Amino acid sequence: MVDAARARKLADRIQQIVAEMLERRIKDPRLGFVTVTDTRVTADLREATVFYTVYGSEAERSDSAAALESAKGIIRSEVGRQTGVRFAPTLTFKHDPLPDSARHLDDLITAARSRDAEVARQAQSASYAGEADPYRKPEEGEADLGEDDQA
Repeated sequence: MVDAARARKLADRIQQIVAEMLERRIKDPRLGFVTVTDTRVTADLREATVFYTVYGSEAERSDSAAALESAKGIIRSEVGRQTGVRFAPTLTFKHDPLPDSARHLDDLITAARSRDAEVARQAQSASYAGEADPYRKPEEGEADLGEDDQA
């Protein structure tokens, strides 16, 4: 087992190598607009999971996944050559759902803001159902019995 800092450095380097390979060396026509978002390496440095997103439709996403799977061997060879580790880690490509989740949350926040604005607009023309101040106040003739006066 290695320390977490070394695993994180290796993961960052693998992310750079994979992104460079996808940009410059992999010429598969199925490969769409792919962005490598994160890489995680196991503690024994044997397996690396590369998270990616694809800009486009579901068909482009599946085509890009197939292209990444077919290019996995050449990418792993390049990772092993450039990192200099004893064993090149096995690469697993996984679609990153984070951007889709973020987009969904943005939509929910926008909807909540519009509902809040609608409630605020309705509240401007609203009036109280009863008195504006519902708390009882002592009348002018009554003495105000505070905590000190009750004993």
